[in-house]
Amino acid sequence: MAVSLREYRARIKSTESMKKITRAMELIAASRIIKAQQRAQSAAPYARELTRAVSAVATYSNVDHPLTQEPENPTRAAVLIVTSDRGLAGAYSSSVLKEAERLAERLREEGKEIQTYICGRKGEAYYKFRDRPVVASWTGFSDQPSYEAAHEIGTTLIDAFLDKDGEHAVDEVHVVFTRFRSMLVQEPTDVRLLPLEVVEGEEKPENGDVLPLYEFEPSPEAVLDGLLPQYVQSRIFFALLQAAASELAARQKAMKSATDNADELIKKYTRIANQARQAGITQEISEIVGGVNALADAQSGE
Repeated sequence: MAVSLREYRARIKSTESMKKITRAMELIAASRIIKAQQRAQSAAPYARELTRAVSAVATYSNVDHPLTQEPENPTRAAVLIVTSDRGLAGAYSSSVLKEAERLAERLREEGKEIQTYICGRKGEAYYKFRDRPVVASWTGFSDQPSYEAAHEIGTTLIDAFLDKDGEHAVDEVHVVFTRFRSMLVQEPTDVRLLPLEVVEGEEKPENGDVLPLYEFEPSPEAVLDGLLPQYVQSRIFFALLQAAASELAARQKAMKSATDNADELIKKYTRIANQARQAGITQEISEIVGGVNALADAQSGE
């Protein structure tokens, strides 16, 4: 019984150590979420105004740009999957990978070949374990993405889209990431980036209003050449920021759940240890009483 008691005390000690770790990780994730949300909110106005500028050029000019042209018979699609670099975030990465699998299945049903691009070590490990080909991968910045990383990713995807005869040429570009709705809701989402779909359509005048006139210098073609790559890169950067906030929120929830479970285990082991200690004390008392009775019986027999 004493061995069992020592074992339970060792379990309580190890669980308390694990609780300290999970509690610290929960607090770190909680402190970083605010900054991640602020970064996403700060990037939103730039992305919105850039979208308005691209919409204006696409609406009020008759320019056919390679990034906006729909292919007649698309046969290849690039899929960028944004996962995390580290674990201990619950079902965050697995949810994104499941969404990517659903998207890939839908694209294959449409007769398209998939070219996979990965962000995050978890997605990289997932495809490496299953021996699936990956065109390119980027790691090391899932919780703190930079615009330089988004620029590199966007340039790679745009080059694959424009290179119609290359080994990794594609007709479409999709991105799968986790959209941050709130601290309690993070939603895996897939978005088609290329060919470009203009978000804002042409607005019709009402009550005699006249639509504004736009002048493009040096030309609409040159404006689109400058705006469209920046638009794609800003969309990727915004997706990375949303994914970073979602990852931290998922990690906070997972670590809070682990801390709560550690509390329950400590209570359980403490209760069992107390029962084992009481049982040991009761057994020792019974042995003492039994020995006293046996000695008394022996003396009375003499």
